[in-house]
Amino acid sequence: MSRPARALGALLAALLAAVALLGLTTGSAAAASSPVDVVAHRGSSGAAPENTLAAVQLAIRHRADVVENDIQRTRDGELVIMHDTTLTRTTDVEQVFPDRAPWTVGSFTLAEIKQLDAGSWFAPEFARERVPTLAEWVAAVGNQAGMLLEPKAPELYPGIEVDLDKELRALPEFNRAVRAGRVVVQSFNHAWLRTYKSLAPDVPVGLLYGVRPTPVEIVAASTWAQQVNPALGAIDEATVHAVHAHGMEIHVWTVNGGADMRRAVNWGVDGVITNYPQVLRDILRRS
Repeated sequence: MSRPARALGALLAALLAAVALLGLTTGSAAAASSPVDVVAHRGSSGAAPENTLAAVQLAIRHRADVVENDIQRTRDGELVIMHDTTLTRTTDVEQVFPDRAPWTVGSFTLAEIKQLDAGSWFAPEFARERVPTLAEWVAAVGNQAGMLLEPKAPELYPGIEVDLDKELRALPEFNRAVRAGRVVVQSFNHAWLRTYKSLAPDVPVGLLYGVRPTPVEIVAASTWAQQVNPALGAIDEATVHAVHAHGMEIHVWTVNGGADMRRAVNWGVDGVITNYPQVLRDILRRS
């Protein structure tokens, strides 16, 4: 064989090897990817006390793609992870501070809230679990999962959009997550969310709905939001298609039954928010 022929043969062999490697890599990535994001609602809240670091850590062990939380503001301006506007359901605040009714989050300082047990109400093994700050929560998620952040009742906390943006920008884990496309801020208060979006145009936002969004609302959302996130029971498959037709994602909540998970997946939603990410992960694996 002549030298030019040998060179051409070597080049062809190299090209074939590269194509084969590309095919193998692409196939492996496709096999590892999920048709839908597994979103752990307040962490793995079906198996650990909601919105605690224990729930975050368990969600990561359950291989959640995204961890969702709820954010409130303390009396001294600190951002903490708590769903309810009062501390009574998920802490022992009534025992620790019996004379502070109605025990709203905004009437306590961070130091006071850090005295509370946020785990015993769920199970004895979670005794002394604490209410995390936003910074602690972000550090716990880190680069192990995406972040779905929901300031709860922001209208109760004037200026919380400024506080939220300032605190998040100071956290390296958050900035890395934004660059990687692993952060969304969502809210039922759409006017507030639009104000936040004006401060943080690089952060994707999602509009929460407890009822079916109308066609007009979907069109309007598409001009500034990246997600429309309704309750699964409020919508049908046509809603999913309408949201997609306007270039947005749709993540449905809160889906805890296997049949409902399969229905959402079959409709082609982009994410399922659930208290049981391990169950959804198993369903996706089997299908």
